[in-house]
Amino acid sequence: MTQDRGAIEAVIFDWGGTLTPWHEVDLGEQWRVYAREVHGIPLDSADVPEADLAAAHELAERVLAAEATAWARGRSEHSSAHLEAILRDAGADPEHDRHLLALAAYRRFWEPHTVTDPQVRPLWEGLRDRGIRVGVLSNTIWTRDYHREIFARDGVLELLDGDVYSSEIHVVKPHAEAFEGALAAVGARPERSVYVGDRLFEDVWGPQQIGMRAIWIPHSDLPQVQRVAVDATPDATVQQLLDILQVVDAWR
Repeated sequence: MTQDRGAIEAVIFDWGGTLTPWHEVDLGEQWRVYAREVHGIPLDSADVPEADLAAAHELAERVLAAEATAWARGRSEHSSAHLEAILRDAGADPEHDRHLLALAAYRRFWEPHTVTDPQVRPLWEGLRDRGIRVGVLSNTIWTRDYHREIFARDGVLELLDGDVYSSEIHVVKPHAEAFEGALAAVGARPERSVYVGDRLFEDVWGPQQIGMRAIWIPHSDLPQVQRVAVDATPDATVQQLLDILQVVDAWR
């Protein structure tokens, strides 16, 4: 390893399963919550016309299928997706008078699964104390504003130097352009930057293709459908976020 590569300028992080603890999530339930709200069906109500229940179930299944198709396309073609486009593809009506209420219910479902790991703040503070910039690059269907609201809610937004979300660009990780965009956002060079994530394909193989180093956090129990077979060896493996400081210090 050359001395030039050892001078770390930036560490860029994956979001879900990396900056947030890994959670098992019923992906069908998120859309059942959304669809019941669209049709005005209280979640705790048992006295609901069968026709309304059937319509809500059908809508939830359509959105679930559209989302699965979007993520599968991302893994195979590296093309991005956006929540509103997925809903539109599923035939949901954004002009429906209960659409915003349904989106709010969908967000409430996700809120406990978006919590920022308590180690993020001391880690990011430690990196910045070392003169290292902090970035985020996330494969997501959610908006930049939504992610930034989460970081603000959990008290870490002011420590972020640059962030890129696949919902606002045309590609997802592991496409090189996604990493190049994140590097541009923090003003760093690939050979002097590190990427941290929980997936070998997107978060290890991807950044290594453009000369970044990769730190793997292997604590996410990924569903088989989300796994992509790839021959990738991380530059370092850690079991908790704060261990990254020791790795970076060794590389510096």
